Amino acid sequence: MRSLDPCRVPPLRDRLTAGKRSIERGSTAYRSRLFFLVLSLFFLCITLSAPISLAQSPTVLKLSIHDTIQPVTAGYLERGLTAAATGPQRPAAVLISLGTPGGLLSSTRTMVAAIEHSSVPVIVYISPPGSRAGSAGFFLLEAADVAAMAPGTNAGASHPIVEGTSLDPVLKQKIENDTAAFLRSFVTRRNRNAAAAEDAVRNSKSYSDSEALNLKLIDVIAPDDRALLAALDDKTIRSFDGASVTLHLKDARIVPFTPSLRERLLTRLAEPDFAVLLMVIGALLIYLEFNVPGTIVPGALGTLFLLLGAFGLDLLPIRHTSVALLVAGLLLMLLEAKFSSHGVLAFSGVCCLVFGLATLVDGPIAELRVHLATALAAGIGFGTVSFFLAWIALKARRNKVLTGPEAMLGHAAIAITPLNPSGEVEIRGELWRATLRDQLATLPVGAQVIVRHFENLRLIVEPAGTPTAASAPTQGEPHSTPPPNRPAG
Repeated sequence: MRSLDPCRVPPLRDRLTAGKRSIERGSTAYRSRLFFLVLSLFFLCITLSAPISLAQSPTVLKLSIHDTIQPVTAGYLERGLTAAATGPQRPAAVLISLGTPGGLLSSTRTMVAAIEHSSVPVIVYISPPGSRAGSAGFFLLEAADVAAMAPGTNAGASHPIVEGTSLDPVLKQKIENDTAAFLRSFVTRRNRNAAAAEDAVRNSKSYSDSEALNLKLIDVIAPDDRALLAALDDKTIRSFDGASVTLHLKDARIVPFTPSLRERLLTRLAEPDFAVLLMVIGALLIYLEFNVPGTIVPGALGTLFLLLGAFGLDLLPIRHTSVALLVAGLLLMLLEAKFSSHGVLAFSGVCCLVFGLATLVDGPIAELRVHLATALAAGIGFGTVSFFLAWIALKARRNKVLTGPEAMLGHAAIAITPLNPSGEVEIRGELWRATLRDQLATLPVGAQVIVRHFENLRLIVEPAGTPTAASAPTQGEPHSTPPPNRPAG
């Protein structure tokens, strides 16, 4: 049996110290692992509880309407209300930030009907300060479940207008009565001041924020969105169908509902000035394509611009008499290019264009009509350019042919070889076989000749200065000079 070397066995004290250190290292590692485990559980709880707390906080879907009331605006509002009612997370309310000069009554009726049928409470808020809800905007304000205004805003002036038309008194009264009844139909159900609201229709009355609140046309005045939601928290309202709804808007998240690319594009196209300019530029590019065939790019761009302009104008009320004036203006300018009238036809065509463009859109407000400056610029510019293009094209068609052998008739050529009577001449940088008309004549190299005829790929020439066929001596008459190689006398 092997004996132990007492020198190699560590003392008992050292062994106890090493064991103690080992226990301490294990305890430290255990505490570290326990600390990281507790920390991980803490972050996991926070992560899991965050969606729950966010889901429990109410949301408000915010729409922004700061433009004229037209079909694109109505489509945007309907899409927003539909998204609020059918979305995965139903918002507590829909907030419509409104600022508009007015618009089309037909689109207004569509938007009012969408608000009335909305299952989500609708808050119409005229904001920011300085905004207005004129004409059609006043109908939207009064149709809302909650009507609110920011300080320094105004609403009203909702008298119906038929631009550029002198209405019969009876027809005018019928339109006023119909519009006033339309406003009363939902103002009374909202328990608001129907008499003051009707005054905005019949007498174009407009109200400031404080006046509207005192007359019970609106429910609250608030400086911003947060203050408005705080003022409406726990407020019980009555929806259009008569049901009572309590708003819970404390610490609500405001989720903006942005217009789609299609809606932004159509809104731009629905501006009368922009649509008219697109149509004018498109027509000029197409006309340029007809005058310079094969360029392709002007024709393609012109067609695109013309279709976009026509589509934009289709969203607006168009006068057919103005369209007829535009067609008449184009015809008059084309006739000026064909028949010289010393500018009378062209001037009449430009006048038709300007007047037709200025009255093309039958909008009830200035923002939905073509401005006079745009009509003048587009009409005069289009008339001037198209007239000169037509005049240049007609002049070019009347000119002589500039290509082929016919283009050389009457032009001078230089003899490259002696003409005896045939040889070669240079004309316009080209070499041609040529024969003198006088078969008995000869010309040296460098002599200048005039091209008179073209026969069988050969030029018939005469010496420069020779009289033309009309003034040349007839057959049988004696020559003024004796023929060459013959003795005189």
